This record gives sequence, C-alpha cells and structure tokens, in this order.
Amino acid sequence: MDASKLGKLKEFVDQCKSDPSILHSPSLGFFKSYLQSLGARIPPDSKSQEMFGDEEDVESKKTGMKDDIVESDVELDDSDVVQPDNDPPQKMGDFLAEVTEENRDAAQISKSQAMDAISEGKLDEAIDSLTEAIMLNPSSAILYATRATVFLKLNKPNAAIRDAEAALQINADSAKGYKVRGIARAKLGLWEAAASDLHVAAKLDYDEEIGSVLKKVEPNARKLEEHRKKYERLQKERKERRERKMENSAETKTSVHEATRTQAFQDGKVIGVHSATEMESKLTAASKASRLVILYFTAAWCGPCRYISPVFTDLASKYPRDVFLKIDIDEVSDVAAHWNISSVPTFFFVKNGKEIDKVVGADKSSLQRKMEQYCSGF
Repeated sequence: MDASKLGKLKEFVDQCKSDPSILHSPSLGFFKSYLQSLGARIPPDSKSQEMFGDEEDVESKKTGMKDDIVESDVELDDSDVVQPDNDPPQKMGDFLAEVTEENRDAAQISKSQAMDAISEGKLDEAIDSLTEAIMLNPSSAILYATRATVFLKLNKPNAAIRDAEAALQINADSAKGYKVRGIARAKLGLWEAAASDLHVAAKLDYDEEIGSVLKKVEPNARKLEEHRKKYERLQKERKERRERKMENSAETKTSVHEATRTQAFQDGKVIGVHSATEMESKLTAASKASRLVILYFTAAWCGPCRYISPVFTDLASKYPRDVFLKIDIDEVSDVAAHWNISSVPTFFFVKNGKEIDKVVGADKSSLQRKMEQYCSGF
C-alpha cells in the first residue's frame, strides 16, 4: 500500500477514535462486521447511550427494578458455544500475487490430498495440505473457505473466521465464505452477526446445513433484539427518573455516597458496578483498605463472557479478602472508555488505584494463574 493510501487510512482510524459513532453508519456496515468478527466491541451509538448516577441505584431499590437486567434477563441456548481459540494466525497468501498455471495445478493436487485427509479424519494433515495449496494459489477464495470448514471441525472458530474473511475479500459473493463465518460466529455466541451471515449465505446458495444452523441461531438473535428493546426502555425510564430527581438536596446525594462506601465490600461475592461514580468510590475504598481489586468487563451479547462468568464467581468466593467488580460495558460505557476496553471479557488487577496486570479473553488458566499470583486468599 502506497504512502498516500496509508495516510488516508490513518486519518480514518483517527476519526473513528475521536467519534466511534461513525461506525454505525450503514455505509460502513461491512467494516463494522469485519471488526466484530475479530472480536472487537463497537461502542453503542452515543446518541442513544445514556449514563445514570447514584440516584438511579436508589430508585431501582425502591421500585424493585433489577439493575443486572442487562445480562440476567437473556436466557440463550449456548450449548454449542465453544471457548475461543487463541492460536497464532494461520499462514495467508498474497491475494495479488501472480499465479502460474504450474502453481495452480500443484494447488489443486494439494487440495485433493486435503480432501482425502478429511475423509480419513486426519484434519491436521488436511490443514497442512490446504495451507500448501493456498501458498501456491493465494487468489483462490474456495481454498480459504475450504480450510475454514476444517478449522470449524477442529472447533477453532476464530481461525475459521479469518479464512472466511479472506475468501470474502477475494470474492464478495462467496456463499461458502458467509456460511462458514456465520457458523463460526455462532460457535462464539455472536448470534446476531451469525444470523446476518447465514441469511446472506442462504440467499446466495441455500443448503440444509444453513437451515439447520439458522433454526438455532435465529431464536437467540431474536431474544437479544427483544432484550435490547427492553434495555432501551429501561434506560429511558431511568433518564426520566433522573430528571425528576434533579432537585434532590446535597444531603441526599451525600447519604447515597455514604451508603455506597459502606456497601463497597461484599466479601466472597461479585459486585456489579452501575455508574462511574460507584466505580470510583469502590476503587477508593479498596485503596484505603489496601485491598486488591479485580475488574471484570463483560457484555450481555458476549458468548465467551457467559463461559468465564461462573469461573469469576467461584474465584470471588475463593478469595473473599479481595474485591471483585463486574462492569457491563454497554451499561457503563464511560467506565469502559476510561479503561480503553476494546474487547470482552477483559480483566484488570488493580492495587492502590493502579493497574498491575490484566487478562484479555476467556482464558481460564491465565485468569486462575494471575489470581494465585496476586490474590491474598483467606
């Protein structure tokens, strides 16, 4: 890529950093979808995002409204969701490289060998043969899509998505590319993105497997859509309550802050954080008490988060002297922005108000290892 194009790309990235809401533009839908396939979290449209303070926490207790509605109200069938693969990216060819007839023929031979290996259940050998074929003929969308299907069989959805993206970059109408990416996203619990891909694949070249996967994906996608509407209604109600409580006295606000500080520590339990003010008060209280704080950034739509959440809860019980805070990035987006959250789940280890370590992704072993390293136990 020449310098002028790199300059324009950098300018666009800087613009996205300063105003992430532009990624919600319909014309950039393809780019937004690509970022999400890599595990990136796109911040909600700032026009619809509303923040709420301690007043809403008090009101929700009075009305009995659940503050953890963002995650607890969505019951999804995630029985087929797998832990994301974190292997180094597989080899990719140069799409623009000139391919000779000799290399094209050799690639076809390697592909045939891969097909034989697949029929014999030798999936790793199939990956090796398909990689060799891709290196020989890197402009073939079908080779990337075929290798993606093998990665799916190996339960490596992230690797499958990378290959599907390559196939779609070469051929924007690759039905197999959309199909594989859709199934891979379903394995990661990205239901809405999976449904979108599978519907496109069905329009291009429908088959029974697409229909079968859609039967499971669509109910989850619909539940998330309904949940989002419910959450937006909750936001609106909280905004209205906040406006009604703007005339509250300074004494009332002080009493709320005092109550928050008093309840800062719930030994052995995970504490939900619902505002930037609450986050600050808990971190301050923990620093004064010389307690380690473990921050867990999550989201309702995140499949890997549902996998790692029970692990986080068990660790909170195991290390009751430390403070375990859970933050939904869509509910408290200003806190997520402050901590520069780009993907979930993400865990931070904080001591005296300063980050000392972190874990990105649903990596159970790394999280437990960090806990043993920093936490104080009983």
